[in-house]
Amino acid sequence: MLNSAGAGWQQALRVVVIQVAVTLATAAIFYFSGTRSALAALAGGGTMALATFVAAWGAFGGGVAGAGMALGRLLLGVAMKWLIVIAGMFLAMAVWKLPAVPVLAGAALAAAAFVVSTRFVTKRSTTRTMA
Repeated sequence: MLNSAGAGWQQALRVVVIQVAVTLATAAIFYFSGTRSALAALAGGGTMALATFVAAWGAFGGGVAGAGMALGRLLLGVAMKWLIVIAGMFLAMAVWKLPAVPVLAGAALAAAAFVVSTRFVTKRSTTRTMA
């Protein structure tokens, strides 16, 4: 077996750290447009990073289980992720009245970081495991 639940949890945490780094970089860029824009980018990217963490916790937090239970946890984690994203976007744009473009940019770049980092984190850890 190449991957265990522990290895999956570590990969997920690496992805969250990369999302946080991309979110901070996005907020730093938007800081030139003003403090509220930087906060908006932090809110959007932070929401995505938090949602990814919750999805990973839901998928890997229960320890070893059968295939049906593992699939159920994964689906529940993904459902929770998107509920958190929707709630975070609503709070940022409708309740806190933060500018929409930086909120969406922060979320989009954090989501892109998720896609890119899972590819590279998985390749690196699989290569390390097989060597």
